[in-house]
Amino acid sequence: MSDVVTNKVKRVYILDTNVLLHDPIAIYAFEEHRIVIPMTVLEELDRIKDSKKDVARDARVAIRTIEHLVDGASPEEVQAGIVIEHKGRDFNGLLSIFADYLELHKVDRSSWMPLDSPDNFIINSALFLQQQHDAQEIVLVTKDINMRIKARSAGLKHVEDYRKDKIVEDIELLSKGYQRFEGNFWNEITDVKTFVEYGRTYYVIPCHQLGDLYINQYLLDEESEFAAKVVEKSQGHYRLLDLGEERLTHQRAWGVSAKNIYQGIALHALLDPKIDLVILNGPAGSGKTYLALASALEQSIELGSVDKVIVTRSTPEIAESIGFLPGTEEEKMLPWLGAVTDTMESLHKGDALPSESLQYIVDKANIQFKSLNFMRGRSIQHAFVLVDEAQNLTAAQLKTIITRCGEGTKLVISGNLSQIDSNYLSPATSGLTYLIEKFKNYEGSANIYLNGVVRSRLAEFAEENM
Repeated sequence: MSDVVTNKVKRVYILDTNVLLHDPIAIYAFEEHRIVIPMTVLEELDRIKDSKKDVARDARVAIRTIEHLVDGASPEEVQAGIVIEHKGRDFNGLLSIFADYLELHKVDRSSWMPLDSPDNFIINSALFLQQQHDAQEIVLVTKDINMRIKARSAGLKHVEDYRKDKIVEDIELLSKGYQRFEGNFWNEITDVKTFVEYGRTYYVIPCHQLGDLYINQYLLDEESEFAAKVVEKSQGHYRLLDLGEERLTHQRAWGVSAKNIYQGIALHALLDPKIDLVILNGPAGSGKTYLALASALEQSIELGSVDKVIVTRSTPEIAESIGFLPGTEEEKMLPWLGAVTDTMESLHKGDALPSESLQYIVDKANIQFKSLNFMRGRSIQHAFVLVDEAQNLTAAQLKTIITRCGEGTKLVISGNLSQIDSNYLSPATSGLTYLIEKFKNYEGSANIYLNGVVRSRLAEFAEENM
């Protein structure tokens, strides 16, 4: 046991199970330090990998990652530490497996947590190592807030959240996809060139006059109803496409028109064939799903630019037994896609026979309701893909979806960062947050924060005051 931590090691990280579920390759994120994985963590991963939960795949990836490192090593080598090589760097880390079930029963635990739960076994592992090796900094890393509180209360000196994937510290600083200028936009512009190309008006303005902008970012002002979009950045200049606030708010898709300027720019991005990925973020009732579905029907039925519409979302852990429900995959997914089916009904409530009309549209647009597992291993061509409730997905899960999209596919990812249900995510570590920041400079994507609740005045009051 004494070999697990040596005097040459300055910092030792004990990883909780939820860290490896959140980032299955987290063991490569700690540079030259030592990582200790309690046996309890491996047992929890083993139970989860065969379950029906969304995180089962992540558990399997984590196990394979660990197995790759320890494969062929002797028990003594695993205890002493397996080298974790960091390519292109002059340092290596170490990985050890701590047999907590054996070691913790050999010592006096009267001042520690009772050994009656996996969390307590992991906390006690950290306490044991802290007691045995007080010269080193022993750090428990967990994404469970309550576990961090328990560990500190039990006497652990160093407890941390897993922060490698925290791309922003404050989501208030997250890009909204548009920038509002105070007063009249043109009052502050001293150097501009205007030209017309194919009936569209463009402006070329030096970058230093506008600050740091990115492609497909929308520009608005408070007085002149000015609205434009950044379409190019080159040689120290931005090229802006003039859109006009009135034109944006009068766009229509499947009979739906924008109720405010934010919905207007969302519709503009959703209907733009040059934009492959649209990210819709905003409060409940702001119209994310409504606008996405209206755009999907417009492009599949009216324009014929896509062959099918695929709708999916994350399912909460209560849905882990969904595979045992009767019916087809679409029928099994319907309970978790209530917001989508409600929106479909709302789009056709004025029809003479709404139920028959709705079924006709579902068939005509080839709308398919799929689970996230459907995405793995597929290549989706010429489709409109809507991923709803994406705030509950990790960056790895969203990457799996994005890499499935082939030629002619439009991907729309929507979510509300204030309604995260996952035990492993926070607004700062949600895959949706990661996506917004990582793709803001990609010329084939647009991100829009839908500011304002339009569902009802009741919903608006609740969003603002509760």
